[in-house]
Amino acid sequence: MDVTVNGSARQVGSEPDATAVQFLRETLGLTGTKLVCGAGVCGACTVHVDGVPKVACLTPAAALEGTSVTTVEGLRGKHPVQRAFAAHDALQCGYCTPGFVMEASIFVDRWRAEHGDTAPSRADIAAALAGHLCRCGAYQGIYAAVAAACAGAHDTDDAPPPRVEAMQKITGQALYTTDVHPDGLLDGVIVRSRHAHARVRSVTGDDKLVDLLPGDRTVRYVGQPIAAVAAETLAAAEAAAERVRVEYEVLPAAVDPSLAELPDSPVVYPTKEERKQAPASAEGLVIPAKWNGNVRGPVRMNWRGGLALKRIEQARAQGESRRLVEATFTAEPQVHTPLEPHACLASWDSGGDLHLWVSTQALAEVAERAAERFRLRPEQVHASAVHVGGGFGSKLSLTSDVVAAAELARVHAAPVRVVLNRAEELTDGGHRPGTRADIAMLTDDDGNLAALTLDVHGDGGVSVGSGVASLARFIYGNAPRRLRDFDIVTHRPPATPFRGPGGPPMAWALEQTVDETAHRRGEDPIALRRRWDGNSKRRALYDVAAALPLWTQRPAVGSQTGRLRRGVGVAAANWMYFLDPSTQVELTVEEGIVVARTATQDMGQGARSVIADVIAAELGLAPDRVRVDIGRTGTVHGPTSGGSRTTTSIAPAARDAAARLRSALAAKAPGQGTGGAVEKLLADAEGLRVVGKRRRDRLGYAAPVRVGGVIIGRGFTGAVHVTEVEVDTRLGHTRVTRVWGGIAAGRLYSPALALGQCQGGVIQGIGYALYEERVTDPLTGVVLSDNLEDYRIPGIGDIPEIDIHFNEEGFDHVDGGGVGLGEVCTLPVAASVGNAVHAATGWRPHHLPIRPDRLLEGLRA
Repeated sequence: MDVTVNGSARQVGSEPDATAVQFLRETLGLTGTKLVCGAGVCGACTVHVDGVPKVACLTPAAALEGTSVTTVEGLRGKHPVQRAFAAHDALQCGYCTPGFVMEASIFVDRWRAEHGDTAPSRADIAAALAGHLCRCGAYQGIYAAVAAACAGAHDTDDAPPPRVEAMQKITGQALYTTDVHPDGLLDGVIVRSRHAHARVRSVTGDDKLVDLLPGDRTVRYVGQPIAAVAAETLAAAEAAAERVRVEYEVLPAAVDPSLAELPDSPVVYPTKEERKQAPASAEGLVIPAKWNGNVRGPVRMNWRGGLALKRIEQARAQGESRRLVEATFTAEPQVHTPLEPHACLASWDSGGDLHLWVSTQALAEVAERAAERFRLRPEQVHASAVHVGGGFGSKLSLTSDVVAAAELARVHAAPVRVVLNRAEELTDGGHRPGTRADIAMLTDDDGNLAALTLDVHGDGGVSVGSGVASLARFIYGNAPRRLRDFDIVTHRPPATPFRGPGGPPMAWALEQTVDETAHRRGEDPIALRRRWDGNSKRRALYDVAAALPLWTQRPAVGSQTGRLRRGVGVAAANWMYFLDPSTQVELTVEEGIVVARTATQDMGQGARSVIADVIAAELGLAPDRVRVDIGRTGTVHGPTSGGSRTTTSIAPAARDAAARLRSALAAKAPGQGTGGAVEKLLADAEGLRVVGKRRRDRLGYAAPVRVGGVIIGRGFTGAVHVTEVEVDTRLGHTRVTRVWGGIAAGRLYSPALALGQCQGGVIQGIGYALYEERVTDPLTGVVLSDNLEDYRIPGIGDIPEIDIHFNEEGFDHVDGGGVGLGEVCTLPVAASVGNAVHAATGWRPHHLPIRPDRLLEGLRA
């Protein structure tokens, strides 16, 4: 095939049925073009074919014959839109970024040719980039970058970007697990169960097939891994997987949560030993609880629970409709769907060591678990996760892709890569449990919270530990409350921790009930929250929110008529402050450069930039004199990226390491001092190495012991979100038009990255509120929403103006002064949307997502 690629004429062969994305990635090694959806929905594989943007996943490789193709590598970082993306931090994990850049570059060139150096409107930009998705939610930065590039603001070289690896991701040079392609690589495919519940009698197929079944040889959901095979190409491996024959003894299954609770329902875990093996949807410790068939619980987090129940029962008997608010709120499962799917490349060396490239949020923990799984010493497992294309909680453990790749690599004596396709990712990649929350809230005659009861039933498939009601223990004072969590276990895929586990569904129920209480009392919803909430950091946010024109000029609840109605709602949340007290950062002087290392990873939250910024500031160095080398084991301990613990763990350790390096440099050159002379001293300090640690907080910690390497610090982060919506009462469509988000998490180490992360959290919350719903066949347990057309995540046109306000006070006792903010920013979003819909229409939504059919039905009721 004759084709010109990035300006070079090529004569290359291609598989007959290959797509353009396969040809570019596998044959030519141009891995900047990403394969995500395989259906032309996400835009990550966009390339230019004869100057026209095309999705390479739907373009046959044969169609490139005689054409000129440009990939992101062909732009070479010289296009103004690339510099604009870097300057405006229009990216996070970076997996979708090359596709956005390719589409945006054509739009910018065309716009400037037609309109000159003027900025297009948000609507113009949204229309141009409508076929692209960013799961991290970097859309605000993308809007700003494209507008600035069109206006000519980035025609010359810019200052260093806020994200240190930005240009690597923008030019397609950043290497993700899915991009690694060593010589002799084989592709692996997982054979999955076709039944929701069955005992596997036998598995036959390829001679080098590996077994992935649990010890009891029982599958408990459609899509559970059974075995894995590998071959020289993905197509050959898929064909080998089709030849695998599985003999099942099909067993009765409980796939409908509403039926799984019934006494005669098939039991998912009949024995105590089986229950111990149930996976967890919670982060950290799963509290033991009793089982009754498929119902696990209650797990209690009560505070004078008996008194709370007594007060509510008395008010109910007396018909206290003004003081007592009762409701049931439900939410469908939300799927993580990071754009880089679960992926692992494994190989074994001649000495018996295992080498893993893995897309993970828990590099050190995965290496540790792999050593246990394969009976190796810890130093025999070498794991790398240099760039990670998102995770959001789904990549915290030793997942089936890692096990399958390692087992296949051993039997084939060759490197093997296992990458989940999008259907697998949306089925077995993890999801936030669905919930049913029964809540009752009582106020006294003075309008103070007098009692609260909250029973939440989590729907996490075969997983347990949904932990929603318990989070209501830590907000709105110390009024009596009975809080109970239950799991309804079914023969469906397992849930996993998802950004603020338990927090969004808890806020969905609690914050709408608080809102309803305020309305029944005729009280301002912000004023009531401020009166109930004793947290000074959140009180500061309430004060700012209450003065916003968005709030003070809002229409009265239910006051509007006509088709389009505007409403403004508020919701608040808090989140625990977690840290990893064992975190260290190692600094080494190499050729006059300070190289920082720690065994953590960056999945888009900005760990590299935080470390680089702290060290450069502490030592007074230019940015190009600090290099951060993370994403590899074999160095000092680094934290998992989960529970918002990463930044508050690594930043103080980096600062301590920089201070130690400054002292060590001074010791090597006595009398010279170090003020402004660090760069000169580095030239004579080759090989100098120091290790900094995360020091203890001034007031100690709230928890006496660590659980899973993490500890709870003193103080809660806080969020107060004010959201405006427009509701179309004819079509049932809800559009979020503005969001003001107040975040209290202390010091910001990298303000631009903190802003982008919080905006992304708001966007994921909007998805939870309005669009995202995993749909499962109630008879078979098959996940029906297994593609990015049927499982809808927010696109750039769905995104409102988002204004984030940071309160940096209140964490002076913390080493470094700042704590995690990646989870608290998303917790109250759906509830604020629900309250805004109620304000616009007078109808209160009780089920997530707020679909048009549900809204219209509610308005008719």
